Amino acid sequence: MRIALLGYGKEGKSAEKYFKDKFNAEIDVFEDFTYNEIINKDYSSYDIILRSPSVPPLGLKNESSLTKYFFDHCPCPIIGVTATKGKGTTCSFIKALLDAEGQDSYLVGNIGNPAIDILDELKPTSVVVYELSSFQLWDVTKSPHIAILGQLEPDHLNIHKDYADYLNAKANITKYQTPDDYLIYFKENPETTKIADTSKAQKIPYPFTIPTEVKNAITLPGVHNENNAIAAISAVSCLLNISPDEYLKDHQATIIEGLKNFKGLPHRLEYLREINGVKYYDDNFSTNPSSTRVAINAFPNDNLVVILGGRDKTNYEDLPEIYEILQAPQVKKIVLIGESGHELTKKYQDDRFILAESLNEAISTAKSEAESMSPSIIVMSPAAASFDMFENVYDRGNQFKLLINKL
Repeated sequence: MRIALLGYGKEGKSAEKYFKDKFNAEIDVFEDFTYNEIINKDYSSYDIILRSPSVPPLGLKNESSLTKYFFDHCPCPIIGVTATKGKGTTCSFIKALLDAEGQDSYLVGNIGNPAIDILDELKPTSVVVYELSSFQLWDVTKSPHIAILGQLEPDHLNIHKDYADYLNAKANITKYQTPDDYLIYFKENPETTKIADTSKAQKIPYPFTIPTEVKNAITLPGVHNENNAIAAISAVSCLLNISPDEYLKDHQATIIEGLKNFKGLPHRLEYLREINGVKYYDDNFSTNPSSTRVAINAFPNDNLVVILGGRDKTNYEDLPEIYEILQAPQVKKIVLIGESGHELTKKYQDDRFILAESLNEAISTAKSEAESMSPSIIVMSPAAASFDMFENVYDRGNQFKLLINKL
């Protein structure tokens, strides 16, 4: 077997090991290429052309992707989760609930665990919780048994040709479902409900009201995290073939245990520490305005200092939206960094703006401002990508966390 592996990130490296170990495959790795270079290559000598998630579908014979291959060979039910933001948290809530139920379950996908690493460990009684980005859903021809479709907003338009292409990729999570499958969808988002209307699956809209005891078990701040937990509760109820109401009634103690056990993911509105009356939160996974809006709305009654800015993904077309988000009354000061931070100061005259030239300076400035009005909160929620100043979003978040822990 000869395989052309397009892309060599974490999933690509896992795929290389899997196919070499299992099939003794001959693998040629291609990386650092343009679309035109890879589409015009001669693949006639390859049995499989295997794309990593960031490589668009090429429409070639024998083409597949790592997600598509996993879907085709997985022996057990898949709970798939997609949304613009909140996918990883929802998946982690599901995993915590399944652990509390004693279920043999695996958390894979966009959350950072290559699915192919666990493929040979799976049994028919296992359950896979799969975080699915638009790139992973781009060309699948199967949908998960249980699908969660969360809020959708424009994102990744620097890779997708337009918003319609992004939405079409997301819609594949339910496109191939049957009446024996389940779709859990966020009913307050028009894009999500449009996709749900086309689904053949049994549909469960969310959010809905949950008992106070269950709500109080959610340790993460914000209505958005309550909604993520409700989606997770719905998914596990589908797996158990009971309604969410029955699950909440008959398994309440187990649900509470599972929700309490999940303390949140790194860099997603992650609480770090409190010093001198100031609480510090790391929300560095916020790479677009909508996620920063969620972070700000999670603290409606606090004095808030926001650290914001980075590499914009929309050629600065989203600056008016970002500025509108920052008009929330709880936002007292905004410390701006990076390329989009500079652009915001050029476009808007606002006496709450303070421009910093480094992350260290931004933290020092935010600390001084927040301590002058404590109790208060500092949240770094950039509303932009990280590549102007950092290696990636993890590097940005880790550097922020390291500096806060040194205070």
